[in-house]
Amino acid sequence: MNQENRWMSLLGLANRARKVISGEELVIKEIRNNRAKVVLLAGDASENTRKKITDKCSYYKVPVYQVEDRGVLGGAIGKEARVTIAVLDAGFASKISKLLDESQWG
Repeated sequence: MNQENRWMSLLGLANRARKVISGEELVIKEIRNNRAKVVLLAGDASENTRKKITDKCSYYKVPVYQVEDRGVLGGAIGKEARVTIAVLDAGFASKISKLLDESQWG
């Protein structure tokens, strides 16, 4: 299984464990409440959404990763297109971050 599929299947597992929240406003709420451990943002998100999410993540020191597009992000959790997703569990977040780092660099 390649790196891309591994982070997507792990995100799906986190979703089934109810450790994932999606939707711009809900994700921002979780960031503010310090419950979001990592945030995933679709590459085709609007400039306004991208700025809002990245600024909030930067302020609250939450890592944010950009993935291909909203279809990939939604598909990973078995739903329609999603622009942003927050992972609420530290263990899942750490492994997903590691896999995304590896897929970016090699």
